[in-house]
Amino acid sequence: MKLCIALDLPSEQENLILLESLKDKDYLWVKVGLRSFIRDGIAFLEQIKAINPLFRIFLDLKLYDIPNTMGDSMEEIAKLGVDMVTIHASSGREAMNEVVKRLKGIPNPPLIMAVTALTSFDEKGFFEIYHTGLQTQVLEFAKMAKECGINGIVCSCVESKMIKEQLGAGFLTLTPAIRPFGESSGDQKRVASLEDAKEAQSDFIVVGRPIYNAQNPKSMVEQILKNLD
Repeated sequence: MKLCIALDLPSEQENLILLESLKDKDYLWVKVGLRSFIRDGIAFLEQIKAINPLFRIFLDLKLYDIPNTMGDSMEEIAKLGVDMVTIHASSGREAMNEVVKRLKGIPNPPLIMAVTALTSFDEKGFFEIYHTGLQTQVLEFAKMAKECGINGIVCSCVESKMIKEQLGAGFLTLTPAIRPFGESSGDQKRVASLEDAKEAQSDFIVVGRPIYNAQNPKSMVEQILKNLD
C-alpha cells in the first residue's frame, strides 16, 4: 500500500514547504489536484521534481469530456512526466477506450485510474444523480474500466475489498478520504482508517488534511509510513 499526500494547501509556497520537509522520502507519491494545478500549473510539477526527482506525481484532474477531447488531453498529460492521472468512469466505455488507445506506444505512460463514486457521496446523494445503488454502480463502473484496459479505480475503502474479490488483486484501487488514526471526516462521507484500508486491500491511499493539520506534518507522514509496513 502506497501513501499519496494530497497537496491541497491554500498556496503553492505552503505545498512546497511541506514537500521540502519530506525531500528525503524517495518514491513518495504526491497528489496534485485541480485547485493546485489551476493555480500553479505545469511549473509546479517541475518544482516538485526539483525537490526530489524520485517523487511520484499523481495528477488528479478527473477528466470527463467527449472521447476525442479526453484522448487529446491524455496525450498532453503524458508529456508532463506524471506517474498517475484520473478520469471519470462515468465518461463511458468509448472515452475510456480512447484514453487507453492514445497511450499505446508512449514510453512510461502514467497509470490511469477511473473515478467511480466520489467519496463526498453518500447513498442518497449518489442515487439522486445516478438513479441506482452506490455499491452496485461502483462495481459496474469498475468492470467496465477493467474491460477498457484502465489500470484501476478510485473508490472508497467500503468498495475496495469488493472490487478486489470480484476483479482480482491485480486491478488497482486508490482510496481517498483516509483518516489514518480516526481524525475528523470533514466534508467526506465515506472515510476510513489505515486499518480499514489494509483490510480493503487498497493499493494507494490519499491523505491530506490529517497530515497538514497535524502539529508536525513530517512526523505524521513518518507515522503513517511506519504503519503501512
